[in-house]
Amino acid sequence: MSPALPDGEPVPPDGSLPAWVAAGGGASGPTASRGFGVYLHVPFCSVRCGYCDFNTYTASELGGGASQASYASTALREIDLAARVLRDAGLPERPVSTVFVGGGTPTLLPAGDLGRLLHGVRDAWGLAPDAEVTTEANPDSVTPESLAELAEAGFTRVSFGMQSAVPHVLATLERTHDPRRIPDVVRRARDAGLQVSLDLIYGTPGESLDDWRASLDAALATGVDHVSAYALVVEAGTKMAAQVRRGEVALPSEDDQATKYELADELLTAAGLTWYEVSNWARTDDDRCRHNLAYWRGDDWWGIGPGAHSYVAAPSAGPAHATTGPATDPTTVTDDTGASVQDPRVGVRWWNVKHPRRYAALLEAGTSPAAGRELLTRDEGRLEQAMLGVRLHEGLDLAVLSPAGRRAVAGLVANGLLDGRAAIAGRAVLTLRGRLLADTVVREITDE
Repeated sequence: MSPALPDGEPVPPDGSLPAWVAAGGGASGPTASRGFGVYLHVPFCSVRCGYCDFNTYTASELGGGASQASYASTALREIDLAARVLRDAGLPERPVSTVFVGGGTPTLLPAGDLGRLLHGVRDAWGLAPDAEVTTEANPDSVTPESLAELAEAGFTRVSFGMQSAVPHVLATLERTHDPRRIPDVVRRARDAGLQVSLDLIYGTPGESLDDWRASLDAALATGVDHVSAYALVVEAGTKMAAQVRRGEVALPSEDDQATKYELADELLTAAGLTWYEVSNWARTDDDRCRHNLAYWRGDDWWGIGPGAHSYVAAPSAGPAHATTGPATDPTTVTDDTGASVQDPRVGVRWWNVKHPRRYAALLEAGTSPAAGRELLTRDEGRLEQAMLGVRLHEGLDLAVLSPAGRRAVAGLVANGLLDGRAAIAGRAVLTLRGRLLADTVVREITDE
């Protein structure tokens, strides 16, 4: 069961954006210089893994009106709608800097369909000359021919869900691929001209430290240039959560997960990969996932597909969605006293209906598939920037924080969670211990 959508205000049937999003955002304004990415959600999986709470469906869960065969055509309708909404809002035209196809298992769709979606993005907005175009894939959902077809269509990068190299760990996760195929698929993707990332999960019930070391060693043996390593989080409503509740599997301790994170950082660093976000390591700056960096840094993006989220900042938000001073949006509103004041909102986020059948029906009727939206204030934008920015290797500008947040920095330095020299230079940068306790750091610096 995927998590419920957040509450929010209604979205106009045509999907139009608030007028203040475009106010002052001409061709030379801040919106024009802010990156624009596109996320394409493919909601299909061959099986549902017991730990997964993503908005994904197997064929038996869908029924009519939401077939894999028709999905590309349906998503192309939302791309057309998105292009019209942004154009009608008067926002400056920007080529797409990053495209990320996620899921689900996007490569359950034919490579030709994924190519059609990418061509639709190109036709709607154009692609930047150095655009990064990624698709997620399961190791058993690609062939040399499909990888070559993806590269020919314009994809530049593939992210394989390796998760583990140990059969009993994969079995617990209900992953179906043969871990012995990993070196082959990495080599074939590279032969096709694609950059490769491997995703790993640590903290699976029954996984030993030696098991985790074996998975890291296997990933590094491929010579891969990007690795994401995530601690398993068992979400309510999943099959694994029920197994834990019944006592059928036992979750590892926080100390066990911390030890596995430290081992990952040690081995990945020794192999020449550097952390650039708490859960991500890359060999060079060019190997980093620019699409995810755009999320963490507050760029604009449109999410295509059922359950997908989108975000567009107002011009006053500048290069990121939070500001450190008074809002500069020229749009005015009336406050409680009747005085005209500058509109404090810095961006709008919205999300689509979750079920593919409902998503397809709305687009078929010419209606926006958006289920709701929220209008972010300057304070909310600042909070989000703090939560996301502090997770990056470059750290967070302390000027973003409230006075209370800045006062908390000294204590976090004293406790070894933030780098002292960086703090003196005006940035909050996590130490290794701070990365292990990143949520604690976020709470401290955002506590009002």
